[in-house]
Amino acid sequence: MRWDSLFDDIESQIEHELHAEELDRRAEDQRLRLGRLTLRDRLQTFSGRNGSRGEVVLELVTGATIIILPQAFGRDWLSGDLISRDGASDACVVPLGAITGMLLPKESLARSLAVPDRDEQAPRLSDRIGLSFVLRDLCRRRVYLRLHEGRNAAAVHGGTLDRVAGDHVDLAVHEPDSPRRERNVSHLRVVPLTAIGLIVL
Repeated sequence: MRWDSLFDDIESQIEHELHAEELDRRAEDQRLRLGRLTLRDRLQTFSGRNGSRGEVVLELVTGATIIILPQAFGRDWLSGDLISRDGASDACVVPLGAITGMLLPKESLARSLAVPDRDEQAPRLSDRIGLSFVLRDLCRRRVYLRLHEGRNAAAVHGGTLDRVAGDHVDLAVHEPDSPRRERNVSHLRVVPLTAIGLIVL
């Protein structure tokens, strides 16, 4: 037996084992990264924050399926452009807890999994803002909105938020073409935050 041949064989085995260890390490790193991945993370890959924007199809607790172009994210909500079948768009806010599914074309799967490492992402103030803060801002601005209640697609109430409490909102229900005046309000609707499925502005 030649020594050169023996050393070549040993070197080849060591190289193979090092390569196998590297593949195992990468696979384990990928499993750990996927284990930390949230639905919010995957939705953010379509917001333009990491490059390009894209439409996302969401199923909601209301039973509705919507197409949205995500723009901003808070701790427990996302906002964006709600795309209708005729191509028109409205601004909307979706509580993350109201999402029951995200429908992805196969070609978008890799994109939704390409979430940057959390250490590489610069935290934004909006990432810590909760849904209550957004609702208080809409209340302060006296914005007319359509509030879709969860678990009942037909439950859509239009009006102006009068107040936002700890776990519910008061909605003064009135017609969209009339301002929020006492004479125009048909009734006050108290809605728990957990019952909100979608807010369309």
